[in-house]
Amino acid sequence: MIDRREFLTGSFGATLLAALPADLLAAVGNPPSESRWDPGRVTHLLPTVSDTALLIKASFVSPLAAPPVLRLTPGATAVRGRPNDTQGRFWQFRAEGLSPGRRYLLALTASDETSLCQPWELSTFPSREARPEHFRVLIFTCAGGHEQLPTGFLSAAVRNRLLRRGLSFGPQAVVANGDHVYWDLLAPRGSVNLGASPEAARLAGKFDRSALVFGENNETVLKLAAGPQIIPVYGTDFRSTPVFFLQDDHDNFDNDEATDEIVTFPPSTFMLRLARATQRLYYPEFLPDADRPRGLPWSEGGADAVSESFGTIRYGRLAEINLYDVRRTGTLAGPSAVFVDPEVESWLRGRAASTDVTHLVHVPSNPPGWSAGKWGEWYPDILGADKKLTTSVPKPYWQSGWLRQHDRLMQSLSTMKQRIPLIISGDLHAVGIGRMLRAGALDFQANPITTVLAGPIGTNPGGWPSAFRGVGPTPPAHLDLREEVKPIEQHGFTIADFHPDRIVLRFFKWDVRTQSPEEIDTLNPFHTTTLGRPS
Repeated sequence: MIDRREFLTGSFGATLLAALPADLLAAVGNPPSESRWDPGRVTHLLPTVSDTALLIKASFVSPLAAPPVLRLTPGATAVRGRPNDTQGRFWQFRAEGLSPGRRYLLALTASDETSLCQPWELSTFPSREARPEHFRVLIFTCAGGHEQLPTGFLSAAVRNRLLRRGLSFGPQAVVANGDHVYWDLLAPRGSVNLGASPEAARLAGKFDRSALVFGENNETVLKLAAGPQIIPVYGTDFRSTPVFFLQDDHDNFDNDEATDEIVTFPPSTFMLRLARATQRLYYPEFLPDADRPRGLPWSEGGADAVSESFGTIRYGRLAEINLYDVRRTGTLAGPSAVFVDPEVESWLRGRAASTDVTHLVHVPSNPPGWSAGKWGEWYPDILGADKKLTTSVPKPYWQSGWLRQHDRLMQSLSTMKQRIPLIISGDLHAVGIGRMLRAGALDFQANPITTVLAGPIGTNPGGWPSAFRGVGPTPPAHLDLREEVKPIEQHGFTIADFHPDRIVLRFFKWDVRTQSPEEIDTLNPFHTTTLGRPS
């Protein structure tokens, strides 16, 4: 039986939080409370929305023999679930033709109309022409890691606690930027303690790279490997907050490494199958956007095409966030090499040149602004014998075309005269902010590019750049970067508040070495930056 009073309290409490001023929320520091919402038979629930559609990925305690049904109120919309695995435990629900800016009550029932969980609320975004006064986004990276591997990833409970603290500030959207899964299989360094370790074989078994994923033993291995890295971290806590999951190298089940024995990217066919299967099971693809071409790589065909690798968060005319995966379409073509497909670059540059939205932000999976000397990054810097980054030694297998594409994208952002050039990226395990004043011969001082490291959620001690790479995140020689907060290797996240005349960035960090998990519940920003629009 559903307690209506509890349901209303939870729903409108979240609505009230979202409406409070950001400064007040930061000052109050209310700890996240344990949810009294009843998940019933649901083990995880991750939704995404646009202004007129929603897409939900869900899993259940046990297989369902017939498709479940999602009902939306107001209206008479009933969506029949589509299976995402061969056993009937994983399902997705997609509803179209919804009203913009509308709060819907959602109810999930089995085929016999029995309730599968307590109803909950979810709102669509404002219409493309609406002019909202405020939009809040929670952003983080690197939330993956199997806690039963002896590598020291934060426990799923602590990661969930960090995320619930972020949710307590009432964001209207959440960006999980890459590395949701760590189970490297072939990379010489990355795989040893992860997917190629004896412990991994004991926990999940071994993949057969010559077999299909679904309908084979690989499906079981995938669920045992990836499920514990996602389901207990998110659970059903995000049921009323749209999420946007972007993939990075580890989500393809390998680290970006290049040696004479193996070059792990571009991803092989089997890597792609695992990455796509993980997304299919656990988190939603990107819904269509009118200003994102339908035919970009890894997008379904048709007017209602979802995209696996390139997404848009559009919040009326106030803000647009362009998300892009730099791994899946990367090439090894020397001076003409790219990280993102040329058509994706055209889309990004075209949106930067547009004038129909106040704020336009880039969220790539690979961070512009800093280098850790690794192979698969924008910059040619490599760790020298003196334990400092240098460009005097060639970086093996690095492609000069990657840097050329970097400069084209950076220039497109700096030339946005009425906007704040802003990049919030993933991958690099740190919290930080800097302003890019120069890239090679390009001068950005008239409109510097603010670049942000959003903060990692689950990093193990050996995963900090200073530990794994031998050097912390460092500005590369190609850039003139003014660091406002030098990258801090601690767990954390970033909250971005968009207003018509400014963007406010709040940075959170938690030190696993000196702070208790209980302190997460009252975590408040350690640094705040306000970016004003150019006059």
